Amino acid sequence: MVQQLPERLGCSTISFQHLELAPALEAIASLGFTEIDLGALPGVCDHVPFDLDEAAIEAVAADVRASGLRVRSINGDIGDLNDPAADAFARRAHLERLLRLTAAVGAEALVLPCGALAHEPIRTEAEDLGLVGDWLREAGHAAADQGVALWVESLHFLRFGWNRARAEALHRLLTGSPVRPILDVAHVTAAGDDLQDVIRSWGDRIAHVHLRDAVLGDFSRPIGGGEVDFGAAIAALEAVGFTGGYALELPSRAYVDDATSGMSDDARAARIDAIRDAAARIAPELAAPAAR
Repeated sequence: MVQQLPERLGCSTISFQHLELAPALEAIASLGFTEIDLGALPGVCDHVPFDLDEAAIEAVAADVRASGLRVRSINGDIGDLNDPAADAFARRAHLERLLRLTAAVGAEALVLPCGALAHEPIRTEAEDLGLVGDWLREAGHAAADQGVALWVESLHFLRFGWNRARAEALHRLLTGSPVRPILDVAHVTAAGDDLQDVIRSWGDRIAHVHLRDAVLGDFSRPIGGGEVDFGAAIAALEAVGFTGGYALELPSRAYVDDATSGMSDDARAARIDAIRDAAARIAPELAAPAAR
């Protein structure tokens, strides 16, 4: 029997990075989800081809339409936004294709990361933050032209914006722009920042929430296997007026050579069980604030 899940609880296709897109969507729908985040992160999830031409955009959109699932966001990457040597023309072209895909699948927003996969700046912290902010502002206006939003995962433990201090410095640079942050509770916890304080500080700017578990220094624990108090986090989010979506983002591997490789039948079954268990743990927590 398919479990009944809250409509606001979605599942990132990154959680099924070992499958091609169509079977990943089928697996997500079979678990009772009605909403997804669509992974488009090279080295993490190959559900969206890096070289997006019109045929590829239509093929991805067709798979999504056939699944019947709503898309909350596309989790994409257009390169290291703090890299001053990047090819600006190629980056803008890649951004434009991702935004066309975002609109084609009916997603609310494109999500971009907060810089390179390194904590150290390429030049200086201030210069790198300024460059990331400039690119995000430009991307935010380009997104608006396509009728979609631009969100940033401004705190990602592996990236340049790895902690609260860097993320909030970036937020200040984005003041007055249409760009909003998303919150990944595991990255905040892995960085050693206080999750409740971060939620109160970011308040109604938070556009979307990623859910997985974590301990200090490790953001990739199964839900229930770390230190995140999901009930308290969800209650705090609702208290600041958050009305967006929550997405389970539970990759089995990430940023390694075999991140998107296949799995054995037993491993695939275990992955389904892990996502089902995570959803069953989170669903009552989402219902609790509404019942109060």
